[in-house]
Amino acid sequence: MIPVMRPWFGPEEEAAVQEVIASGWVAQGPRVAEFEREFAAFVQAGHGVALSSCTTALHLALVLAGVGPGDEVVVPSLSFIATANAVRYTGATPVFADVDPATANLTAKTVEAARTPRTRAAIVVDQAGVPADLDEIRAAHPELALVEDAACAAGATYRGRPVGAGAELCAWSFHPRKLLTTGEGGMLTLGDAEGAARARRLREHGMSVSAADRHATGSTAPERYTEVGFNYRMTDLQAAVGLVQLRRLPELIARRRALAARYQELLAEVPGIGTVTDPDYGTTNYQSFWITLPGDFPMDRDALLAFLAGRGVSARRGIMAAHLEPAYADLPTPDLPATEWLTRNSLILPLFHTMTEAEQDQVVAAVRAAAEG
Repeated sequence: MIPVMRPWFGPEEEAAVQEVIASGWVAQGPRVAEFEREFAAFVQAGHGVALSSCTTALHLALVLAGVGPGDEVVVPSLSFIATANAVRYTGATPVFADVDPATANLTAKTVEAARTPRTRAAIVVDQAGVPADLDEIRAAHPELALVEDAACAAGATYRGRPVGAGAELCAWSFHPRKLLTTGEGGMLTLGDAEGAARARRLREHGMSVSAADRHATGSTAPERYTEVGFNYRMTDLQAAVGLVQLRRLPELIARRRALAARYQELLAEVPGIGTVTDPDYGTTNYQSFWITLPGDFPMDRDALLAFLAGRGVSARRGIMAAHLEPAYADLPTPDLPATEWLTRNSLILPLFHTMTEAEQDQVVAAVRAAAEG
């Protein structure tokens, strides 16, 4: 079975983990701090705060933005459900907005259609690694706090710079489906030093001095807890893997973009099939390679998934629509035509660093056979 995604690991990651184990310090410590510095430098951000997941990064970003009960936050429904869930963790209400069908991202117009007098912030997702036009949204809505959900976008570019460069608050994922993985884990990048210091306290129960800092300095002074915090820490074991993965990232993206270009060329021969591409203002890292089906395709998306599986190809449904899930049935039903069309008519094809041309040919042949009925 050709998998949708396969992480790219080598002996370097194994050696990095062994080194951390030999050091005797495996929890949050010096490797986490090093990973924070290197990742922030890579995306041209002022500060990085390593966390247990992108979901926790989104939660802390909203806390830093002052979002709380009574507030509303505009989010795309077309996103993994964690985007909306993070809003509810603060006691605020997510308000679902539609997306541009070409990029699957929010736009200034779709944010405008969803906002109300209670709107405090918006979470702008770089869906599947395709950068959103953050400058356009910021210019149209300067009074809103903007949180960039770059869970899938490490290594993508926006207006000639890395995605996340200059973002006020930007959340990242290192889940195994992402290009850069630490198994589980995430990062919050931001430009504000005080905000970064507060986020580091909040990730460790609100502790005034981290356990790693007390150990490093030999301090015996008791820590203080000035506000209610969380347990959102990353371990040095994870960060050691992340440091190696970060150095692999440029090579990984180059390979994925080459495979994506080949997919686009081969699938252009299948009538009506749409493929994800770069927007005019940036480049995607092709974290996922999705296609859309025309209205006259011989089978629906779910039938196509089963057909592909029968031909040895593991594909996945396209991006979910959170507003259609039972968890959000209590909210008013929004009118999101682009979102609902995309979630019904898109699917994700296999794409990974070690994918061979023969495997890619097998995927395309299966799609072509389905198109021919």
